Amino acid sequence: MHAKKIDKLATGVLYTIAGIIVSILASLILYILVRGLPHVSWKFLTGQSSSYQAGGGIGIQLYNSLFLLVITLIISIPLSMGAGIYLSEYAKKGLVTDFVRTCIEILSSLPSVVVGLFGYLIFVIQFQYGFSIISGALALTVFNLPQMTRSVEDSLQHVHHTQREAGLALGMSRWETIIHVVVPEALPSIVTGIVLASGRIFGEAAALIYTAGQSAPALDWSNWNIFSVTSPISVFRQAETLAVHIWKVNSEGTIPDAVEVSAGSAAVLLIFILIFNLGARKLGSYLHRKLTSA
Repeated sequence: MHAKKIDKLATGVLYTIAGIIVSILASLILYILVRGLPHVSWKFLTGQSSSYQAGGGIGIQLYNSLFLLVITLIISIPLSMGAGIYLSEYAKKGLVTDFVRTCIEILSSLPSVVVGLFGYLIFVIQFQYGFSIISGALALTVFNLPQMTRSVEDSLQHVHHTQREAGLALGMSRWETIIHVVVPEALPSIVTGIVLASGRIFGEAAALIYTAGQSAPALDWSNWNIFSVTSPISVFRQAETLAVHIWKVNSEGTIPDAVEVSAGSAAVLLIFILIFNLGARKLGSYLHRKLTSA
């Protein structure tokens, strides 16, 4: 009886802690949404921001965030896949491998503002890219690469060794077994990790203040010159993202409706991050069902 009472007490404590965590998260989400959604409209989502007049939108900032996300993933995914495959399938235990893993752990624990300052010194000044999308994307790659590499490595390691043995038994080389057997089997987990990383990239601000810039010049949608500062596909132009815009509006406060713009922008940003997080789990489950039923 004494053991059962302790078990019930421990279970109750755990449920209470879980309930507190869920309540805090739910309260935070509801507060942001209730405060910001009334200010969100189609005009707000597609309109151009204003520095001194009320009624501005977040259209350019929202596009910049999505475009920067795409460029960052184009750079990050091949690097993280290569590093994850190497650490999972080829790296032998030893000082070199331990050193690489230690470097990954250290990079993953760096504050984003430190990564931003590193990006400012290297990409903005040393490489002379200036405040631009490419500088921001490279800084975010440094910031997000450790997490994505670890996600890929863990996904590959969870594939049972019999899958590799089966590929080798069919006469495949080691590389062919990895590409045609191991990676497809781990694909749902890899995709989930990438989508979750996308939410982290989309909501990042500190690293982009020093690299991508704090201005959002008007875009000329008829201009497709990748080197033009007004081209929507140029990676060499400044690009204030939605997260940076929220920080800027709250820090400067030069527009009359700064509170409304900040609240609406925060609600939109939160919705996108929720979509990334919930979508990652749904997409991972869908891919898992498709691959297991194939």
